[in-house]
Amino acid sequence: MSEQSHKYFTTGEFAKLCHISKQTLFYYDEIGLLSPYIKENNGYRYYTYSQYEVYIVIELLKDLGMPLKEIRNFLNNKTPIEAIQLLTSQLDEIDNKISKLQHIRTIAETTIKIIKEALEVDWKSITVEDLPERTLLISQHLRHATNRQYLNAVTDFIDLCNKHELYTGHPIGAILAEEEILAENFGNYSYLYTEMPSSIEKVSTIVRPAGQYIIAYHKGNDKEIAPSYHRIFEFVKEHQLVIKNFAYEEYILDEVAVNGAENYVTKIMIPIK
Repeated sequence: MSEQSHKYFTTGEFAKLCHISKQTLFYYDEIGLLSPYIKENNGYRYYTYSQYEVYIVIELLKDLGMPLKEIRNFLNNKTPIEAIQLLTSQLDEIDNKISKLQHIRTIAETTIKIIKEALEVDWKSITVEDLPERTLLISQHLRHATNRQYLNAVTDFIDLCNKHELYTGHPIGAILAEEEILAENFGNYSYLYTEMPSSIEKVSTIVRPAGQYIIAYHKGNDKEIAPSYHRIFEFVKEHQLVIKNFAYEEYILDEVAVNGAENYVTKIMIPIK
């Protein structure tokens, strides 16, 4: 080992510094992406601390989707101006990734909150509560839709949510018209919906008005929701209440947190006069 080697990192030391394997460094050297600063005749390889900054740039550009070949071409022909231009051109992509991660975090935080709240409710209970106003993104009209039309509408709604990053972790619920409730056509929904922070242009929204709502819960498959509505009817009659407009249904426990539709819990919210 040469006397100057103590100023440099061995391959193992540099790999540890970068939190990668020595095989990765060998590969980077093989393709001309990041070669040791010193290669001695006895096979020893050494890296400088400044090459760590090169490694960081390589990883940054990789994370932003740049192929290794393009990264190599940049590093082998770089100038200060080209470095500025390249990194500046990536700032928008970095901002996009930050925005996506923030959106993912919002979804995770909202989902955690809903599950925690679900664990605290008595799903057999029926209450009357004051609910605040909420803006709801809605699907195209679904009432009396065929199975194919319904599935197409679901697909379009989810695509819309994804396109505009409108899904924030609030459940995708369903709206049931008062007439269908009273006729006990519990599967004939009018719209799908999901809660939004505020209205935005170019999408269809409605406002779920503030006011008093019957709050009930259904445990199990939504195809077997009729008995839960019958309990609501009994509650309405007992307390001399009058329902109006729509019922809003949304899962508060689904496949994210439980296994099997028999363990799903649906929250039912119906405004009263």
